[in-house]
Amino acid sequence: MSMKRWIWILWPSFIVAGIAEVIFFTVFDPMELTVFGEPAGTSRLAVYSVGFLLFWAFAAASSAFTCFLQRGASEINRRRGGRDAAV
Repeated sequence: MSMKRWIWILWPSFIVAGIAEVIFFTVFDPMELTVFGEPAGTSRLAVYSVGFLLFWAFAAASSAFTCFLQRGASEINRRRGGRDAAV
C-alpha cells in the first residue's frame, strides 16, 4: 500500500478520534469508568490515552475498509499479475 493511501486512512481517522474523545469524555468521567465491573484504577491521563488510541483504531479500520471497497476492477486485476480472472 502506498504512503498516500496510508495518509488517506490515518489523517482523517486521527481527527475523528480527537472529536470522538472530546465528546465521549465530556459525557463520561474517566475515573468512573469500569472494566468488567471493576474500577479502572488508572490515572485520568492513561484512560484518555487508551481511549484515544481505541477511537483512532476503530476510525482507521473504517477508513481502511472504505479504501478497500473503492478499488476499481483494473486495480484488482493488475494485482493478480495480469492473469485472466475468469476460470
